[in-house]
Amino acid sequence: MHQKKVPLRMCTGCGEMKPKKELVRVVRSPEGEITLDLTGRKPGRGAYVCRSTECLKRARKARRFEKAFSCQIPEDVYDRMEKEMEQDAK
Repeated sequence: MHQKKVPLRMCTGCGEMKPKKELVRVVRSPEGEITLDLTGRKPGRGAYVCRSTECLKRARKARRFEKAFSCQIPEDVYDRMEKEMEQDAK
């Protein structure tokens, strides 16, 4: 029987290819707002990161989300994403 292909995405923090369901999507909405998309269904441009705050910090330090979304991201947005990710891990 035919095996279903598992969609892979690259983590912006560590650069590893992982199954899409293991990653969290970060979205820039059409209005320009940047948020975590825990459901994977929000409209807008997406980038993926592991569910660890360590990978989020790596992506923040290397400014990888800013490159992916072609816009400046304020520090408070990164802080809010870290808090949301910590709450989701609990």
